Amino acid sequence: MNLKRSIKYYWLKIVRLKGSPHDLALGIAIGIFVGMLPIMPFQIALAVTLALFFKGSKITAALGTWVSNPLNWYFLYYFSYKIGAVILGLSEKNRGFSSVMGSIQSLNHGEGFSVVMGEIAGVGSAIIVAFLLGGLILGLIVAPPAYFIFLKVFHFISAWREKRKSHKHWKKLIQ
Repeated sequence: MNLKRSIKYYWLKIVRLKGSPHDLALGIAIGIFVGMLPIMPFQIALAVTLALFFKGSKITAALGTWVSNPLNWYFLYYFSYKIGAVILGLSEKNRGFSSVMGSIQSLNHGEGFSVVMGEIAGVGSAIIVAFLLGGLILGLIVAPPAYFIFLKVFHFISAWREKRKSHKHWKKLIQ
């Protein structure tokens, strides 16, 4: 499938999402918030659970978690730890942190994510808390603007859809 066709396909999938612009944007914001947390295999489950609790779109919540993807895992984990380490007063040059980052880099060389999870489980609670705290702060920084940006996007799509539906209706009446 060529790029232009793929873009059109995904645009149509987004346009056809059901729900109010608020619900859809809230779902995306929840997904992006959870996507910032370094809990890779559990992100979608947590995002959908939070979307159920806050009455956002479950589908867009799951989609929002893809802000965290193989292309940027290294950077998300790196900044999550750095922010959490500063707040907790941990050393920035920590052997456990280096081993986790090394295992994340090895993902690009075919290693499984279970290696990363094993490294994280073995580094100690202070480092795990630093990762989680930093991810929480990143999520709190990124999710609110994402909500307002996507609220505008979904309002635009909703208005476009209504205009198109109205135009088709009048076209049928004229014929």
